Amino acid sequence: MPYISELIGKPVADVDGVRIGYLRDIVAGVKGAMPHPQVVALEIMRASHAGVMRASRVGVKRPAGAVLVPFSEVVVLVAPGIPLAHTLAGIAPYVPLENDLFLVRDILDQQIIDVNGVRVVRVNDLELARVNGAFYLANVDIGSAGLLRRLGLLRLLPRRARRSVAGRGGPGIISWDDVEPISKNRQLRLKVPGEKITDLHPADLAEIISDLGRSDGSTLLESLDAKTAAGALEEVETDFQARLVKTMPDEKVADVLEEMSPDEAADLLAELPEKRSESLLDLMGKEDAADVRKLLAYPEGSAGGIMTTEFITVQAARTAAQAMRAIRLSAHEAETIFYVYVTDRKKKLEGVFSLKELVLAEPKTPVAQFMHERIMSVNLRDSQDTVAQLVSKYNLLAVPVVDDEGRLHGIVTADDALDKIIPTAWKKRLPRLYH
Repeated sequence: MPYISELIGKPVADVDGVRIGYLRDIVAGVKGAMPHPQVVALEIMRASHAGVMRASRVGVKRPAGAVLVPFSEVVVLVAPGIPLAHTLAGIAPYVPLENDLFLVRDILDQQIIDVNGVRVVRVNDLELARVNGAFYLANVDIGSAGLLRRLGLLRLLPRRARRSVAGRGGPGIISWDDVEPISKNRQLRLKVPGEKITDLHPADLAEIISDLGRSDGSTLLESLDAKTAAGALEEVETDFQARLVKTMPDEKVADVLEEMSPDEAADLLAELPEKRSESLLDLMGKEDAADVRKLLAYPEGSAGGIMTTEFITVQAARTAAQAMRAIRLSAHEAETIFYVYVTDRKKKLEGVFSLKELVLAEPKTPVAQFMHERIMSVNLRDSQDTVAQLVSKYNLLAVPVVDDEGRLHGIVTADDALDKIIPTAWKKRLPRLYH
């Protein structure tokens, strides 16, 4: 199967054997249900026009002497010289479609996402496959063999050395099915949101976004649905969050903020300019914005400032079966359901029990009989250090936050409490036992 590096630069001649120029690029497009783009045209550079630029019909500048020849006019692709079926004057130029890929311009040397390997890699070469007379983009070469082939050095090595280079450092070939292209300058539009990206764990997606950097990371983030983007944003440092959303439309950012937990959304908004922060809050839903505004009102580093308002409460008079039904109705809105808090009608904290204790209780048993009345809690104004010490001392996964009258306002999860003690990059790797 041929590689792009072995084809680019080959001379192209018409049906009379008259040399037209050389192969500059290969155009591929998705056809039907076939996931691999099919070669649809060749971009030929006429030698007498090298270096002169003009705009194409899709808005991308190409050399003035570049002509697009439909692949149906190509007699043989893999040959020392590429012959065409007619003279250039008798060939109707190919008009590129919006989603067509120029393999050299759009993909070669670009960063792509290896979805299976969950990493960002650089394209050193591209491999084509021939199926029933048509050529398709089959694989991406990210290994040292592809780089040596580009430089013309691979063929100079002995056969055994070539095999060694190709196999060194893990797999250097990735199927096109397992990559997602990223464009630095938006020549190539993202294929996401797609199943391959949205199926990744938020931590893996966050790592990919971090590897891409602010510009490409922001482009990828903006292409995701709000829920997926929110999950990824919550896994990166707050200052990087702010850089990522800097150029994103406010409407998109507001949608993402609504999907984030209130404490994470508040942290992000605190990093943004005050004017934009207020604008984003105005675009958010009233309930979501109210939760975030409440957190922003507390001092930075206080229990009230780092708590989340997404938790589950029940009343002591409920039975275990009733409590379970209540949890089913509201669990999707809670950040953690490992602990369930017991409050009275005025929201005063009366007890707590774990999900395990609820499951083991008889359905008709009142909550008051198996809840713990001795509760480790913190005040809204307590420092983050105080919360972290409580989490560490009693091995807690979350701590309730109350006001001076004992009313429950929120909870601080272990990862947020330990943020000052454990670096964020390490904290994100803590087991998510409470999710």
